[in-house]
Amino acid sequence: MFRFVAGTEDVLRSRFALSPVFELILLLQAMSGRSKRRLPESWAARLAPSLHRLRETTALDALLALHLPHHGANFVAPPPQSLAQTIEDDLALVAATSYDQAEPEIAYCVNRQRLPKRVLEMLHGKDIVGRIVDTLGLAWRDLLAADWPQLRAICERDVIYRAGQLGQGGWQQALTGLHANVRWRNGAIEIIKIGDGRSVDLGGDGLLFVPSVFIWPGLACQFDDPWPKSLIYPARGTAALWETPGHTDPGALGRLLGVSRARILQALDNPTSTSQLARSLGMATGAVGDHLAVLRGSGLVTSARSGRSVLYFRTPLGHALAAG
Repeated sequence: MFRFVAGTEDVLRSRFALSPVFELILLLQAMSGRSKRRLPESWAARLAPSLHRLRETTALDALLALHLPHHGANFVAPPPQSLAQTIEDDLALVAATSYDQAEPEIAYCVNRQRLPKRVLEMLHGKDIVGRIVDTLGLAWRDLLAADWPQLRAICERDVIYRAGQLGQGGWQQALTGLHANVRWRNGAIEIIKIGDGRSVDLGGDGLLFVPSVFIWPGLACQFDDPWPKSLIYPARGTAALWETPGHTDPGALGRLLGVSRARILQALDNPTSTSQLARSLGMATGAVGDHLAVLRGSGLVTSARSGRSVLYFRTPLGHALAAG
């Protein structure tokens, strides 16, 4: 077990961030068999040719070698700064790493596994940081860029939900349902089945929450430099990744409301903005707005303002219809 010891100031200073490059690395590990996580067969089959090409033409195998089962080179996945984090931000941070900074982390990973000569030569080259940056950029373009708007929308919806829980009910309410192995007890966040029993005091700096789609079904903690004390957890709604929204058949509900409106109603499990719905469902923002107006006029959804966003959610009648 592992514990984050928290005080009153930590609730006020906790925040959320997204890490595109961390998601990319988790995806690469799943596809290459270097983790226990697996993608749905249809998704893996769609990306397999691109992965094969990248392994043949880039330093992808060297990149993968920098991630062991319980350790990864920090310079490859720098800590995220905000919810607005982009892959370009991440790549700029990786590119700013000097070889002298990267070399000890590379040596740590190299010394703990047997690697092919080709991979060792790449990792020992003075240009390895630049090659890693190029590889990350190409892997993002070929494997994740097309799906990222949907994945980002899932994470953003999770943040809205968690931030509301944290603000209204503190740690205990915010952590409820976050993960089966996470609980609040005796002034600490306890993560079961991870760690060696140690406790780390947040020290008034708060905790960085990082929702992830590819960490599912597990979770991870970070507490060593350069990362702030962080909890990376599965975002709510990750199951939507295994669906193909453009081809789903809402059945009787679709015949009643129309396919697009039925899809929107079914997607409103949590309060969601128009733009987030558009990204997650692959629809035009204007069309989503029009459909929401009809659903609201019919008493199936309602809305409330949260900061600068207007969030939509189902009414009791909407819940009943969505549940079939």
